[in-house]
Amino acid sequence: MQPNALLDALLAEAGMSHAGLAAHVNQAGRSRGLALRYEHTAVARWLKGQRPRGQVPDLICEVIGGRLRRPLSLDDVGFGVPGQSADPHGSPLSGFVDRAAALWRSDGNGRQCLAADALTGTPAVIPVWEWENPPEDADVSREGPTRVGPEHIEILRAARAHYELMYRRAGGVATRDRIVRFLGTETAPLLRGSYSDGLGRSLYRAGGSLVAVAGICAYDSDAHGLAQRYFHQALRLAKASGDRGLGAYVIALIVNQCLHLREFRQAVAFAEAALRTAGRHTTPALAADLYAMQAKAYAQLGDTTAALACIRNAEAAAERIRPGTEPDETGYVQPGLVNVQVAEALLGLGDLRAAHEQAAAAVGTPAHDRGRVHRLAMLCEIQLRQGEADQAVAAAAEMAERARGMESLRLRDRLRAVRVQLLTSGCSGAEETAELIDGALRVPL
Repeated sequence: MQPNALLDALLAEAGMSHAGLAAHVNQAGRSRGLALRYEHTAVARWLKGQRPRGQVPDLICEVIGGRLRRPLSLDDVGFGVPGQSADPHGSPLSGFVDRAAALWRSDGNGRQCLAADALTGTPAVIPVWEWENPPEDADVSREGPTRVGPEHIEILRAARAHYELMYRRAGGVATRDRIVRFLGTETAPLLRGSYSDGLGRSLYRAGGSLVAVAGICAYDSDAHGLAQRYFHQALRLAKASGDRGLGAYVIALIVNQCLHLREFRQAVAFAEAALRTAGRHTTPALAADLYAMQAKAYAQLGDTTAALACIRNAEAAAERIRPGTEPDETGYVQPGLVNVQVAEALLGLGDLRAAHEQAAAAVGTPAHDRGRVHRLAMLCEIQLRQGEADQAVAAAAEMAERARGMESLRLRDRLRAVRVQLLTSGCSGAEETAELIDGALRVPL
């Protein structure tokens, strides 16, 4: 049995105890001629995943819905038929908000499995397809217990900037619990509050951008199934906001995860969907990243012509980037990022000379420590393949030093890969540099 996170979150929102729910269900049953004698222990079993019999699920909807002053379906309280949705076009926005809040609460309480596998095939494609296609949200206004104002949206924007900076400095493992807790305690009540359509779209935009960072932190923690759920949530919030550019940014995050999971054809298709659907709302920085990731995917698929075409598109888009004109989300596309992405694509194509040129350009451009670790790792790998042992050892040593203090499984992957490459090469200084990397890896996360 899977824990009923939806019921747990609704009880918390309603401020109702286990014993309180049991008593109200018994009372509601009497009005229907039922002699029910539930106690708090029964509610505990429901929360663990047991489904109550007969009319009781409907009574639970009635009781909690009455307290929250909104109708609740069996799906809303976690008692719907698994794998089926009451609405063939997906859940309405209010139901989506409840499900998102349930995940945040469950994850914040440590009830989500970090090892859950990422979705593949059709279930992975559907959220992107729903983002691309109608119906749009005609009106996102809502009535709730909290009156939302512009100041609340500024809080969400400030939180996003705060947690993104923390992620870059300390890593996703260290940041994840904090941002998830913020989503559960601060963001969920705002999404369930009162707001007009115009204010609501700004709220969903800020919330979607924040949820995307939570997905990045889960991805950086190797929790791929959980990261995917956050990315899909961010995509739904982006659609509700009406901001196509934000949706394309979220898809770029999904494409990056696809590359890591070696889902190369899906990476190509998703990047194409983002570029096609967002159109003029795709900024030069985002377009450059999407084309560069497509180039990496095509290189892995062995399609040299398509990879080189995407490299040209990425470089052309990068030349159009103008500081101060990009949204906060695309700030990660810093000078040199496209170079290192292109270097990886060229490496996949076997063009070591051109890959070295791009990697060296990336390392020669200032970047925050996290980005610099990835750039140095790429340069080190290319240098080792070219037989430039001394330069590779120097790059690896700086990489190990820059990575100290960061709690990131993605960075640890890069460190371990470089360590193996160094020791396999047998070059002078390899063992000493491997010991430096071991020092960076010594503290468990």
